[in-house]
Amino acid sequence: MVPVIAALHGVAFGGGLQIALGADVRIVAPDARLSVLEIKWGLIPDMSGTQLLRHLVRIDVAKELTFTGREVSGREAVEIGLATRVAEDPRADALEMARLIASKSPDAIRAGKRLLASAPLVSVDEGLRNEAREQAALIATPNQIEAVKSNLERRPFSVPGVVFEITFP
Repeated sequence: MVPVIAALHGVAFGGGLQIALGADVRIVAPDARLSVLEIKWGLIPDMSGTQLLRHLVRIDVAKELTFTGREVSGREAVEIGLATRVAEDPRADALEMARLIASKSPDAIRAGKRLLASAPLVSVDEGLRNEAREQAALIATPNQIEAVKSNLERRPFSVPGVVFEITFP
């Protein structure tokens, strides 16, 4: 369970948008064009499109986009919740975010992702119990101790024998 960051530029229509919606974070170019385009072909969003949309945007916005196939720009996508943020160079921002995430405790990242994924599916009481269970599992582990030590010593987080490096062509 690792964070997924999507960098969008150009167009993300139909299935392309639905794939992007599955990412944890979506960084878009200001002039990117996004659309729930299936209605044009007499279809509906699939590949979990409706399930993702309902958690990202208001339900009336999800319905409008699904019923009309209207295109939105990268800027509007951020305003309505389809995207996380706008960047002139989404790929560079996504890589920088990936480097930042890789510099944190992988155990805490995985626990946070699990909790956030389950949050809409459980009651508040169950969510709080899940948080307590995840926190208890993290405390005093090697990665948690390293996180504290590296912060106190003002140095990068590191796990012995593990190198965090992200490279792309």
